Amino acid sequence: MPLNRRTFLESSVAVGAGAALTTGVAAAPAQAHGHHPKPVKRYSFTVMGTTDLHGNVFNWDYFTDKEFDDKAHNDVGLAKISTLVNQVREAKGKCNTLLIDAGDTIQGTQLSYYYAKVDPITQAGGPVHPMAQAMNAIGYDAAALGNHEFNYGIPVLRKFEEQCDFPLLGANALDAKTLRPAFPPYSMHRLRTPHGRDVKVAVLGLTNPGIAIWDKANVTGRMVFPGLEEQAAKWVPKLRSMGADVVVVSAHSGSSGTSSYGDQLPHIENAAGLVAEQVPGIDAILVGHAHTEIPEYRVTNKETGKDVVLSEPLKWGQRLTLFDFDLVWQKGSWTVEKVAAQVLNSNAVEEDPEIVGLLADEHKKVVAYVNQIIGTSTATMATAEAPWKDEPIIDLINHVQAETVKAALAGGEYAALPVLSQASCFSRTAAIPAGQVTIRDAAGLYVFENTLEARLMTGAQIKDYLEYSARYYVQTPAGAPVDPAKLTNANGTPDYNYDAVYGVTYDIDIAKPAGSRIVNLSFGGKPIDPAAQFVLAVNNYRASGGGAFPHVAAAKQLWANSDEIRNTIIQWVKAKGSIDPGQFASVDWKLTRDGTPVF
Repeated sequence: MPLNRRTFLESSVAVGAGAALTTGVAAAPAQAHGHHPKPVKRYSFTVMGTTDLHGNVFNWDYFTDKEFDDKAHNDVGLAKISTLVNQVREAKGKCNTLLIDAGDTIQGTQLSYYYAKVDPITQAGGPVHPMAQAMNAIGYDAAALGNHEFNYGIPVLRKFEEQCDFPLLGANALDAKTLRPAFPPYSMHRLRTPHGRDVKVAVLGLTNPGIAIWDKANVTGRMVFPGLEEQAAKWVPKLRSMGADVVVVSAHSGSSGTSSYGDQLPHIENAAGLVAEQVPGIDAILVGHAHTEIPEYRVTNKETGKDVVLSEPLKWGQRLTLFDFDLVWQKGSWTVEKVAAQVLNSNAVEEDPEIVGLLADEHKKVVAYVNQIIGTSTATMATAEAPWKDEPIIDLINHVQAETVKAALAGGEYAALPVLSQASCFSRTAAIPAGQVTIRDAAGLYVFENTLEARLMTGAQIKDYLEYSARYYVQTPAGAPVDPAKLTNANGTPDYNYDAVYGVTYDIDIAKPAGSRIVNLSFGGKPIDPAAQFVLAVNNYRASGGGAFPHVAAAKQLWANSDEIRNTIIQWVKAKGSIDPGQFASVDWKLTRDGTPVF
């Protein structure tokens, strides 16, 4: 694959003198012979950063069809970020700032879905992606690739890249055949100072190795994704040798040093801290992927003993990171004297009317789309208690998946095998109302772009799978009080890595240690046969090894679909016309302690 035309991009981002941030040092008192020492040359600038925007332009929740809000009253979206960026540029001088992103830009809302699938940017004469329009208008200088950039396939990503006025960086996204960068590894930016000596700032982009697992169908044979540490060690010295005075890494990788996919890859998923520790020559790292807020985190580089400053702004445009750099001219070059980081809260400002006006039409189209009525429901169903109870709304997902797989396998070699299904509670606020059901109601059950597969599993493997899933619960002795708010997410396990399995019955004894909690596992009213064969309807994330669940990634694939599960649910509702939980919902699993139900 040829290198992108923006590879090794070098752009001048400022033309004016950086007077707004420049501080001089007063001359020392005159010496006896009347001479004054030369004043020290100093220059300061700011790198602003966002990450995990996930298709959020407006402070709007397309799944609830109202303004976004959460318990902390955070706001979301690039329109808010734009106001913060304008304020920082006003205060610092635009020529003394850069604006970068750490990835996961084009997936996550119905706005981004609409322009990938419903009115796709890839069609001849198609629209410009709203995220490209907004980021171009705000004036981003560079963005790293996130793993979710690959969800819609490489053609959509390439079209988005073409529509951006800034480079999409990925030093560790390599062409599978040539092992050369498939995207620009870095961008170089010149900041003019009042001292006649420009500051060269290199931005190195690193993405997540997990793409090889999570989007296997889209990247296998086309791209490979080596570790962040390895590629940073290769590129940072090159950037320094090219004259970079400052090296900033934009990494779509958390800082914890852990991987959700276990040892399936030799590369760490959340490696930003390891990069800071192992690779000399980095001044700051904009962290992404983990969806956590880290205003400032310092890591000491093992080789140099110098601190590297890391910062991760909260997802969806809820925060804007500021890296403030103070430089001093020493021995013929600029040296970083000090770096500090902080985050600004986007709920403190109004949306930028320029961005709101720019994308008002796109917003209206998507609101109209998600509010299309696709059927009715005989009852209200909600996910609020789904993390600890077998709820009809999760049964709906599983029922649709199982029916879809059964139909796909009908008449074939595996048609007689029983079909089980897995589903997670992706959102604790999703609901199907009684009465009219819209696209947004159905889509809210499945906020990820996952597709459906069928894998061949044994009874023993299903048992192992359920045991692994049940790690999600905090061990709670019999007789101890149970607070649902403190019962789930043991050891940081996210809701999307807890699966309920449909088609079997079982209890989860939370008084027992993880690994020995599944009791009374039955199929058809009888204890499950460890040797029996089952078909598991499973999403592609799980089937590819996401969450490191046992057996499923190595299990034989019997069928796979290219359509999102979200769309499969929408089409099922359209075809049925009415959702009746009485036709598919049942309590097949429950939490127990010593045989006594918890709820």
